[in-house]
Amino acid sequence: MSKFIFVTGGVMSSLGKGIFSASLGRILLDEGFSVTILKMDPYLNVDAGVQNPFEHGEVFVTEDGAETDLDLGHYERFLNQNLHRINNITSGQVYLSVIEKERKGEYMGHTVQIIPHLTGEIRSRVTKVAEASKADFVIVEVGGTVGDIEGLPFLEAIREFWAEDPANSIFAHLTYVPYLETTDELKTKPTQHSVGELRKIGIQPTLVVARGVKELPADQKRKVALFCGVPADHVISLPNLTSVYKVPNYLQEQRVGHLVLSSFGMAPRTAETETPWVRFTWTIDQAKTPRRLAIVGKYVQLNDAYLSLREALHHGAWATGCDLHIDLVDSEDVEKQGVRLLDAGKYDGILVPGGFGKRGIEGMILAAGYARTHNLPYLGICLGMQVASIEFARNVLSIADANSQEFKPESKDLIIYLMPSQKGVQKLGGTMRLGVYENTITPGSRVQEAYGASTLSERHRHRYEFNNDYRTAFEEHGMRVAAVYPEEDLVESLELENHPFFVGVQFHPELSSKPLQPGPLFVAFVKAMLAHEG
Repeated sequence: MSKFIFVTGGVMSSLGKGIFSASLGRILLDEGFSVTILKMDPYLNVDAGVQNPFEHGEVFVTEDGAETDLDLGHYERFLNQNLHRINNITSGQVYLSVIEKERKGEYMGHTVQIIPHLTGEIRSRVTKVAEASKADFVIVEVGGTVGDIEGLPFLEAIREFWAEDPANSIFAHLTYVPYLETTDELKTKPTQHSVGELRKIGIQPTLVVARGVKELPADQKRKVALFCGVPADHVISLPNLTSVYKVPNYLQEQRVGHLVLSSFGMAPRTAETETPWVRFTWTIDQAKTPRRLAIVGKYVQLNDAYLSLREALHHGAWATGCDLHIDLVDSEDVEKQGVRLLDAGKYDGILVPGGFGKRGIEGMILAAGYARTHNLPYLGICLGMQVASIEFARNVLSIADANSQEFKPESKDLIIYLMPSQKGVQKLGGTMRLGVYENTITPGSRVQEAYGASTLSERHRHRYEFNNDYRTAFEEHGMRVAAVYPEEDLVESLELENHPFFVGVQFHPELSSKPLQPGPLFVAFVKAMLAHEG
């Protein structure tokens, strides 16, 4: 039977519950147990697919095509495994399911209520994940903050889990401990109030994890323990670290793995201390060769908008000994001020990421053109491949009106056009080309060199595709097709011949990159930046 660890948060949002949950999963894996993680999101959206990146951060896409919360990316990277759509539960999914069942008469005429019907639906979904994974431990992160009205059904559901089987459930509660610089004090009162809110609901935390800018000293741990009803060694300090990937090691220094296992009357199955994860974290500080990269995108005001991308770049950098510095450059600024923002040998590479809509597109096109003409390593992902195609068509093939149907549908030269399968689609949520597809790689291409195989399987999230009417002209002028989806003859990658590294891909390789298995394309891209001499 699976053991359940429920992770809640208090005081404020964005504390790092996802990182803690993923780190705890990593610890339990390294102690010999199987682990899966799921996220409960209290928002009423059915999924994250139509949420604005400025408001919510990136949309993480699973192999089976679910558009999920970005925390699933943390889970996959730390656990070194792929998760699925059932690992993300939203209020929207739960309410929709309950209402559909009510309309079908499945509740046999009973009055449908939050308790037991809504909470029962939540619990059944958690149980489904446990049964599908057969994991020793199921870690359940509850999104939001204790006290939020929308999160109450989820908190009640996990309380019911514990009430039915207390021997197989524990709770970890993350709170924020503010630091007052004027008095040089860490204040634990918000933590006390937060745990008090939990206890009113009927949940007593097993672990209290204190997040903050500084380490929580022993006397403050004892104070938290006294007011929160936990042993002092069950109060865990988690200050800001130089890398999120060091969190599992830091937690283990406080014997978190032992505390969790002993709460279930269990012991580690392995005594290995120098695990692959520990050895990986050593490479972070050993990366010494500096390089600077510009990500030219439209959502640069929020770091989380390109979270998986930045992580994948660092995976590739650490694997090659590169100390990579990333600047987020607003494509609208490039559009208004020109390529001087990228000039003067400041960067060793340019990356244009995915996105939607025409805002800032001309700035991205300028960035792709700058990389092409200055022999600067370039990687275009999804939209980044499309803008590179438009730039090439305009300035190499002399097609002045080259554009995308997404940005200028009236153009007579649509280099990028709506996929046939997307025509007539009215609903936005969950209707794009989503999930993993297998592509055939062109022999002798840079993509083939990077993957070292004849095929690749990566995740997708797009509606628009390269127009094959221009394929011959592109290849005749040195822009080679490097990968295709053979079932529909879709161009999945383009690369420029006689260039140090100029590759565009329609898929999202950042979504599959993991610290222990860096994305091949990012390793190749960083190597190209290391070879670049500005």
